[in-house]
Amino acid sequence: MSTRTDRRQNIRYRIRKKISGTAQHPRLAVYRSNADIYVQLIDDTNGTTLASASSRDKDIKAQQGTKSEKSKLVGAALATKAKALGLTTCVFDRSGYLYHGRVKAAAEGAREGGLQF
Repeated sequence: MSTRTDRRQNIRYRIRKKISGTAQHPRLAVYRSNADIYVQLIDDTNGTTLASASSRDKDIKAQQGTKSEKSKLVGAALATKAKALGLTTCVFDRSGYLYHGRVKAAAEGAREGGLQF
């Protein structure tokens, strides 16, 4: 009997077989906990994180609003960090989560901030 986390892990492995990030075209990975959301741009060829943002950052944590609204701010914050690094495109990795709710809000925030994927 597989649990929800086992199922998500298998979905993650299936997704990661197909997509990977490079220095010019990094992977935008999303991690969603019950309370917070974390997004990062990852260069898989070198195994490094190029930029990251989370709902625990001081400027986002100070904002009022729902978790989905904060997720949108997290996506926009990552997009501004990416633009500062000169990155405009990326590959979206939903990490086994459904493209819905907070994950979708983070992606939309990143798109509105100028990232293309």
